[in-house]
Amino acid sequence: MVQKLVSSLARWLAIASISMAHAESPTVSPRFVDSPEFAEKTVTEKLPPDVRIHVNAPAGDADATKPTRVLVYALPNGNTIEQTLGCKVAKGLDWHYDIQHVAAQVRLLRELNPDERLVLVCAEAGKLSWPSWRSSHKNANELIGKFLDDWRAKFGGAEAKVTLTGHSGGGGFIFGVIESADDIPAYIERIAILDANYNFDSAKHAGKLLRWLNGDPSRRLIVLAYDDRNIELNGKKVVGPAGGTYRATERMLAAFEPHFEITEKKTGPFVEYSGLDGRVRFYVHPNPQNKILHTALVGDMNGLVHAQTLGTPAEGDWGAFGGPRAYEKWIQPEPTPKTSNPAAPSKTASRAGRSFKVKIPARPHDAVNGQAFMKSIADLKRDEREKAVLKEILAGNIPNFLRKFVRVPIKSGTQSGTLEVAPDYLAIGSDDDFVRIPMTPQTAQQIVEAFGCVLPTRKMVDAIDTAAKVRLEPQPLTKDRESVAAFLLENEKIEQQRKGKPLGALVTGAKKDIVVSPRIFEKPNRLVIYGWRQLNGKPIQPLTNVHVNWYVDYSHGVRLINAEMQLVGKPAHIAELLEDPNRSSIVSDEGPIHPPRYPD
Repeated sequence: MVQKLVSSLARWLAIASISMAHAESPTVSPRFVDSPEFAEKTVTEKLPPDVRIHVNAPAGDADATKPTRVLVYALPNGNTIEQTLGCKVAKGLDWHYDIQHVAAQVRLLRELNPDERLVLVCAEAGKLSWPSWRSSHKNANELIGKFLDDWRAKFGGAEAKVTLTGHSGGGGFIFGVIESADDIPAYIERIAILDANYNFDSAKHAGKLLRWLNGDPSRRLIVLAYDDRNIELNGKKVVGPAGGTYRATERMLAAFEPHFEITEKKTGPFVEYSGLDGRVRFYVHPNPQNKILHTALVGDMNGLVHAQTLGTPAEGDWGAFGGPRAYEKWIQPEPTPKTSNPAAPSKTASRAGRSFKVKIPARPHDAVNGQAFMKSIADLKRDEREKAVLKEILAGNIPNFLRKFVRVPIKSGTQSGTLEVAPDYLAIGSDDDFVRIPMTPQTAQQIVEAFGCVLPTRKMVDAIDTAAKVRLEPQPLTKDRESVAAFLLENEKIEQQRKGKPLGALVTGAKKDIVVSPRIFEKPNRLVIYGWRQLNGKPIQPLTNVHVNWYVDYSHGVRLINAEMQLVGKPAHIAELLEDPNRSSIVSDEGPIHPPRYPD
């Protein structure tokens, strides 16, 4: 008892500085903006470390007296808040906006239960992956627990109930909550795991879930899954021999069977497993056609509405789990703006009537020049050198000529687009004294994301080579290839060739490119490189993943590509294009890439 009291006190103190001002009030913050279509107010916030949330609350004072429920929806891997909220289909709009429709389903839930004030909190992890976010923060579970405590207090109030839910990688957030303390918070009344139970571990989670369920007869656990054991994408199985939500569901059922009776029946297209008088329900689609039903369970099949209405008077009154969509009239016409105030002027520079989103810090007035920096890292071990490179570049110590991006045409069939690319490879120093700097793909990935950029694909490298104004001849080295001395020697050879040509002209032939490719994921810990174009137009380096991702030599280069391009005259996000099987060909000759980045 004393230990639990101390644990609870420590937890309260940890969040008090964040949430005390909001803990007693469920009223909507003045930072919220009114929706133009619905009786709701919204706000989008960035939270350290590297988390973004969107809150959708009912508008008007009438709801202030109602009991409040905060529905926390943890986003799936690879999906933004705006895509998760959803909107109507429109020509040229990314397909991710039409698969989950969490905002529309919440609007339907408000209509089904007008006596409850329902507040939606969509939680997006940095790099669009809660599992990756958890692995990159040593105290991730503690942070997740604090987030949940704070969101409940800030947006619901001290008496608010919570539905904890999420899809796909959003299960990482759900299990982070479960692992954040000795017991699951008592204010959580419903846990709905929407094809997201990959990481269920009986030893870590079963006991806590059982204690939570037995602690209050109003608590419910809902799990949605499907038989994903034999699904394929591009001719390859998606799920490994021990992975997937079907096998995770089997583990969960096996963990609960000794503790309460579980019955089985067919419900629509699903096999339903039920226990504790229906407070625990599993719905598993047998998937005889081996389709990928992962997101369909949530959006097309009404999964969020189903999971929230089970055990309530609205159960079954709104439509059916399995489809068709019951929330069509609640789908908003346009995507949710990324800023809380869409009318606010953009802080980014404008180019050709659109937002240019590359953001590179100004070079510090006391920044070291290229030669001096290379001397400072000459004797460092590789990991220490990478940290020094990352710190220096993120601080803005790059030459000014690299900040002036060049337009490069790219096309696929009848579709044409325009990339905006750095004229040369990433370097440290000033225009008068700079050194092109090789690095690991992990370091490169952190830099491009911090600057609003992406790494190129093979197709993008080819487009840059075609458009280049300065063509240099590759000059391979044969000795000591991984040393800082080799980095300096290669940079000197490049500059000898480039002498007399203007800084800022688009250069090719200087380096092999670190690229994104599906081949990153063919083997563990891969680096993929390509290019180093010769004067005859042929690349020395075919696309290869032969190197491990910690390998760095003098020939490797990082080219910054604006994450936003022009496609048929309209802005498009390259990462979204790369994940779209129907549109990836404009920027990739290898098909879609998921995710279009190097793992941390």
